[in-house]
Amino acid sequence: MSPIVLQAKNISKEFHDPTTIQVLFDIDFSIRRGEFVSVTGKSGCGKSTLLYILSTMDTDYSGELFIDNQLVTGKKEKELAKIRNEKIGFVFQFHYLLNEFNVLRNVMLPGLKLNQLTQEEIEFRAMEKLKILGIEKEALKMPNQLSGGQKQRVAIARSLINDPLIIMGDEPTGNLDKKNSNIVFDVFKELTHTMNQTLLIVTHDQEFANNTDRIIDMEDGRIISS
Repeated sequence: MSPIVLQAKNISKEFHDPTTIQVLFDIDFSIRRGEFVSVTGKSGCGKSTLLYILSTMDTDYSGELFIDNQLVTGKKEKELAKIRNEKIGFVFQFHYLLNEFNVLRNVMLPGLKLNQLTQEEIEFRAMEKLKILGIEKEALKMPNQLSGGQKQRVAIARSLINDPLIIMGDEPTGNLDKKNSNIVFDVFKELTHTMNQTLLIVTHDQEFANNTDRIIDMEDGRIISS
């Protein structure tokens, strides 16, 4: 059986504004290497809040979070930033490409930040990731010269640059039309098949979710099926 890459144990979360409201209740699940998992539920059910905790961006919660069998709950921000850079790739609803850099440089940026390889090695890796996504011909273009679907594929290439343990996505097809949504889904599916990549994707697109390996369905801050 594949190793567990992420585990949430009894994670709960409260907001205090100004009264205390509990938004997550005893979230408990694990994800294994190579799984393509979607998190679904109505707007306001807590799925994006959960993703921010799982990605180590939000540290104000109770319970325990393990990434790569390492307890990350309670770690200092500097340690968490290192874990994020090394082990987690991010794809958001908006691509967040930097318009002053070309496609290749945008993909290289997290690798340059991690600073474990030479610039030449990172550039080679970036081109490899662009090839996987079928957009290597766009490498020297600027982001404003790309279509919405191409921009999102560049964002996926960028998320892969450090060979992350897990890719987390927050509505990565939310801004795309049906055709481009299908392309992005197919890319994700291919990554799990060819690279054994682990994916955790928050989505309101039920068709997208239905085609993933497993659905974690949320309602009112609780997991109702997983």
